[in-house]
Formats: sequence, C-alpha cells, structure tokens
Amino acid sequence: MPAPIRLRELIRTIRTARTQAEEREMIQKECAAIRSSFREEDNTYRCRNVAKLLYMHMLGYPAHFGQLECLKLIASQKFTDKRIGYLGAMLLLDERQDVHLLMTNCIKNDLNHSTQYVQGLALCTLGCMGSSEMCRDLAGEVEKLLKTSNSYLRKKAALCAVHVIRKVPELMEMFLPATKNLLSEKNHGVLHTSVVLLTEMCERSPDMLTHFRKLVPQLVRILKNLIMSGYSPEHDVSGISDPFLQVRILRLLRILGKSDDDSSEAMNDILAQVATNTETSKNVGNAILYETVLTIMDIKSESGLRVLAINILGRFLLNNDKNIRYVALTSLLKTVQTDHNAVQRHRSTIVDCLKDLDVSIKRRAMELSFALVNGNNIRGMMKELLYFLDSCDPEFKADCASGVFLAAEKYAPSKRWHIDTIMRVLTTAGSYVRDDSVPNLIQLITNSVEMHAYTVQRLYKALLDDISQQPLVQVASWCIGEYGDLLVSGQCEEEEPIQVTEDEVLDVLEGLLVSNLSTPVTRGYALTAIMKLSTRFSSVNRIKKVVSIYGSSIDVELQQRAVEYNALFKKYDHMRPALLERMPIMEKTATNGPTEIVQTNGETESSALDSKHPPSITQPPNQANDLLDLLGGNDVVPVIQTTLPTKPASAGGELLDLLGDLSLSGGPTPAPAPSVPISQPPFLLDGLSSQPLFNDTAAGIPPMTAYNKNGLKIEFTFERSNPNPNISVITIHASNSTEADMTDFVFQAAVPKQTFIYLLFSNIVPALNQGNVTQVIRVLNPQKQQLRMRIKLTYTYKGAPVQDLAEVNNFPPQSWQ
Repeated sequence: MPAPIRLRELIRTIRTARTQAEEREMIQKECAAIRSSFREEDNTYRCRNVAKLLYMHMLGYPAHFGQLECLKLIASQKFTDKRIGYLGAMLLLDERQDVHLLMTNCIKNDLNHSTQYVQGLALCTLGCMGSSEMCRDLAGEVEKLLKTSNSYLRKKAALCAVHVIRKVPELMEMFLPATKNLLSEKNHGVLHTSVVLLTEMCERSPDMLTHFRKLVPQLVRILKNLIMSGYSPEHDVSGISDPFLQVRILRLLRILGKSDDDSSEAMNDILAQVATNTETSKNVGNAILYETVLTIMDIKSESGLRVLAINILGRFLLNNDKNIRYVALTSLLKTVQTDHNAVQRHRSTIVDCLKDLDVSIKRRAMELSFALVNGNNIRGMMKELLYFLDSCDPEFKADCASGVFLAAEKYAPSKRWHIDTIMRVLTTAGSYVRDDSVPNLIQLITNSVEMHAYTVQRLYKALLDDISQQPLVQVASWCIGEYGDLLVSGQCEEEEPIQVTEDEVLDVLEGLLVSNLSTPVTRGYALTAIMKLSTRFSSVNRIKKVVSIYGSSIDVELQQRAVEYNALFKKYDHMRPALLERMPIMEKTATNGPTEIVQTNGETESSALDSKHPPSITQPPNQANDLLDLLGGNDVVPVIQTTLPTKPASAGGELLDLLGDLSLSGGPTPAPAPSVPISQPPFLLDGLSSQPLFNDTAAGIPPMTAYNKNGLKIEFTFERSNPNPNISVITIHASNSTEADMTDFVFQAAVPKQTFIYLLFSNIVPALNQGNVTQVIRVLNPQKQQLRMRIKLTYTYKGAPVQDLAEVNNFPPQSWQ
C-alpha cells in the first residue's frame, strides 16, 4: 500500500473544502484508508493514522474504531507511539467502555518505567480517565511516585492522586504519609498540585480537615514569601508572583479556617497583607483579592478585616469590567445579612448599578438593593427602585414589584406613604404584580380608616387616566363601591377634593363592564361596586337597570352575581342595606383551626385554613411519604394531621360537631370558637340534616386497646354514623400513667386505599392519668373490608423526642361490617 498522507497534509486538504458535504467526503475517504491500514496491521504508519483519527474526532466525526489501535500504540516501546497512544486513550476512551481495562497492565508497567516522561504519560492518562477499578489497582504505584525526589513526577502524581481520591475516597489514607513533605518543596509546580491535593482531602473528610489544620502556619509562610518575593520571571504574571498558587493557598486557608478560632487567628495578618499589598490595576490582582475576600468572609475573621473585604468589593463595583462588577454584587448579596452596616456604606454605588446595560448586573443590583432597605432609608431606596421599575425591562417588573410590596409592608413610615407607593406600583407595573397584591392592598386601605377619602379620590383619578392595569382597576372598583359616598361628598382633607357627581362615578364603573380591556374578574369587581353604591347613592333605579342587564350575561360568574343582586332588590330588599354596608376593619389573625386533608391513593384534596402552629409541632414536609411506608407499597392512604391548641374549642353547628367535642377531661369548658366553613367531598357531608348523628345500634361494639407501651395507653371506642352506615367513627382516648407530661403529641394513621380517613388532634397528654386526650377518626369503608391500620406516634417526654410505630389488626367485626 502507498504511504498514507501526513497529518499536516490532511489538515491542509480539509481546510480547502468549500462546503460541509465536501469536507464530509474527504473525511470518509480518509477514514476508509485508515481502516484498511488497520486491517493490514501496518505498524509503520499506525501512529500517523491514529493522529489523523484524533484530528477527525476533534472535528466531531466518529473515531471509535481506533480505540484498540491506541492500546497497541501504548504497548509499543517507542516514546512517540506511546505519546499518541495515551493521547488517543484520553480522548477516545472512558470508564464506561470495558476496553479501557485492557490498559491497566500497560499503565502499571509504564508507571515503573525508567524514563520520567513515559511515567508522566501514564500518570496523566490515569488522572484523566482512570476508572475506580483502575485506581484501586494502581494507587500503590501513584503513592510511590508521590514520594519520589523527582519534582516533574511528584506534581503529576499529586494530580493523579486527586483523581484517585475522587473515584475511591477510601484510599485517601494511603496518601496521608506522602503529604508530610509536599509543602516543603521549593518547586512551584509541586507546591501548586500539593495544595490541590490537600484541598481535595480536606473537603472530603472531616478527619483530614482536623489533621491538616496544623499546616496553617506553613501555608501562611509560603503565601507571605510569595507576596514579599522580588521579581521572578518564571512565575511572574503581570507583576504578581505566581497568582495561581496564591489563589490555591487562599482557598485551602478558607477551608481550614472555617469554624476554627485558632486557625482563623493565625491567618488574619497574612490576609490583611494580601488585601492591602495586591495590585488592583490588572485582572490577576483582582482574582487574588476576590479569593481573599471569600476567605475573610468564610473564616472567623476580625470585624475590621471584614470591613476591609467589603470595601474591596465596593471598589470592584467601580471597575469597568462587567464580570468584576457582577462578582462583587453577588458577593455583597451573600454577606449583606452578616455585615449589613458595612455594605450600607456602598449603597449609592449599588444603586448606580441599576442603570447598567447588562441585565445580569441589573438583576443582582436589584436584589442587593432590596436587601439593603431598612426603616432609615426606605424613602430614598423606594424612590430609586420605583424609578427603576418605570424604566426596566418587562422581565424585571414582576420581581421588582414584589420586592417593593414586601419592603413597603415591612418598613412603611406612614400609611399614606404605604398606599401611595403601592398605587404607584400598580399604575406603572400593574400587569406584573403577584395575585395577592389586590387583596393585600384592599386590606391595607380598609384598615386605614382616616385615609379612606384620600384613597378613593386618588384611585378614581387613576381610573380616569388608565384602565389597562387590571389590579389597579380592581382595587379602584372595590374602593369606589365601599367609599363612593366619600368621593361624591368631597370630604378629602389630605389634598384638594375633586367635584364629581353620582352619575359620573356610575358612568366610569359601567364603562369598566363593557370595556374590552376588562377581565372577567375586573367586571365582577365593577358589578359588585355598582351594587354597593345602591345604598350609598340615590340613583337606585339606574343601578337596578344595570344589574338586571347582566342577569343574562354570557359570563357565568357575572350572571350569577347579577341574579343574586336582583333577588336582593326584589325579594330581600329589606335586608339590602345591612348586607351592603361598609366592610369592617380586617385584622390579620391566625386561626388555630384544623386543616383538613382528604387523600385518596396519593391524590390530595385540601381545604386549609390559614393556621400558624407552634414551631415545635410543625411537621416536616416528607411526613406524608413516611406514612406511605407504614403499610408498604402504594395501596395506602396517609393522613397528614393538624395540631389543635392544647384545649381545643368546639365549633357548634358546623362540621366539627360530627367529630365530637374535643376537650381534655378535667379541664375547664372551652369557649365556643367561631365557626369555619370547611369544604368536604359529598360522602363526608352526608347527613348534615336534623337526623341523629350516630346510630344507637353501634353502642354494642366493644372498645379495644390499640397501644400500651412506655406508660402511653391508647384505646379505641366505636360509633356508627346514622345517615351513612359506611362511616365508622372511632374515638381515641390517650392516657399517660408516667410522672411527666407527654408534649407535642402527634397521632398519625394509614389505612388501605379502599378506605378513607379523617382525623383531628391535640398535642399534650397529661401525666399520672390526670386527663385523657380525646381524638376522633372518621373512616369511610364502602366495601366493608376488614379494617387494618398502621399508627405512628411521636411525642416529647422529659425533653427527649420519642417515636414509635404499631399495627392494629384486631378491630371488632361490628366496627367495619
């Protein structure tokens, strides 16, 4: 066969191709020639062919058929063959292919080769693509080379050891003796790779971290020598001595000094020297300063040093390089909670970044600006952020509006300022605000009694100017409906009152009903506002006419409202003034009522009340998954419980009556709680009529003891629901015979998927049987299958958490038949 073309000629030929198809044709032709040469076992040109194949691989063409040829080159005695063979192995092989295991013996032989460059090739290959099996087999050879006096091999062996530790962490201790003298090496390459190895070991093992903390003085000395040393041409980069080694040492110091007072104290001085002596005119110096800042912030550094670090970040904000400004903003955002006052000094620079053209910098600056808002600077910061909201891109408006709402709610200096700020947001970015902004603003306005006239006048003016911002229109409609009489009477004292008639107000609201810009929700607000004005304005006949028109609206929601309002005018006109009177002040109160969750084989229907439970009783989010394991498999229905107060109140006349009066025996009679509507699936609401709640025939079902352990006894008694015989009501009586209360008591249950379950809970079991905790389970068992239940009990006894599981299978037949 003729000699194949050289790699250089192939590259020149491929570059002459004018189209992709022409290039592909050249590659295919050359690949065919290379395959033929491989079949002929041509040892003379194997190296050249593999080199060309690697170039094709770099262009994105398949080259897997050359994998075995790489192994043949590695087994060759010629250094040029080995070099191309190992390069091919690193590019074409990985640990997912079994072929790479054939290299293990060759690499082992080359690691013991007499030529350092052959040993270096083997170390590079093992450190690049060695699998866990290869690393286990060859770790001993790597450890030997790590102890050698040859700096060329030591630096490569250190990097190879890093790869071995990542693949097989349990081999870490093998390299521990070899690390003792690594930091004493004068060669910068060995120092650099040694620091990388120590960093990897400290990150992966707390024991190694503790062991290497004694090296902090030595690392500090090396770093100090780097800073103080004169010009060294072989390590100098832009006037700074070996910045790569400095950065690596700073990262290792950050790991060693974290949460350790002694180590942090030892490195405070050198960090201050690096921060003050490093040149900032070049990017190299900025990289070192950035690592220094991160190290100062992570260790237990002195307060003055932390201020110095934040000032460095503040200087970064003035840099022309966008990347440096972005890094500074991100770092300040991480530290603003711990060093708030120091970051506040750079507030003006941070706010200026809001005007940057780069979207990433603008977003970071916006997030940091909101983090800096407090009661002292709220007016100035909101002025800047509202200006940013006016001019920013649409992608920022939602987050910015949300941030303004939260900041205004937390730090508002006055209610008028709060209302003005939120109205400004709704005017400029109303389409981007969160869904809860409308009810929140309505609540704020309702509670600001002295601001009603001012607010309704401002909103009416805003409505005349623009009706495209739907949240603003909804709030304005609600306010006009509530306080329209104040608008027409001109009682505003905060600003000059406007002169407006009842017909003009109704014209605006009727315009909202017919506007193409109005959403169905907005039309509902407008119709309700018109209806409310029937008790505040004298134009009742006009309002009747408008309401009757929408009784036949194509929008079902609007039609229903109109029909109900028509009924008020006709059948219940005597009740209309009372029903449409002004809304009372809305208090933000947490209701400690139950949250009902009914689950059917993993699908949840929830009717939740806004409740805030004591922190100690809050259930972890994975509790439902824990319950799914109680009976095994996926055929269970878990119940997520909600904890009632220690002395729960009964809700008379509501669904809670079905569940009995939840009280602790021996305690005072609780006061009635306000009734709360709870939506239920139909089968749980069966029987809310005047019929008796429970069937007397169930009185013959004997009680049973479900659990009796560690002084905690749980008994079940049974009743049958009268209107729905498929529902069994199980009352749980929990008593405690020990000398201390069991607090944070939680009862959980899981049943098979054919059965549905509903629970209510209390949270303290009194000591010495001084009272029972009574809890209720309602079980729907339409298929009359035998009841099985797994229960999970958690409580706190003498300050220690207790958890136990139990299975209940011996239910009386009368309870489920």
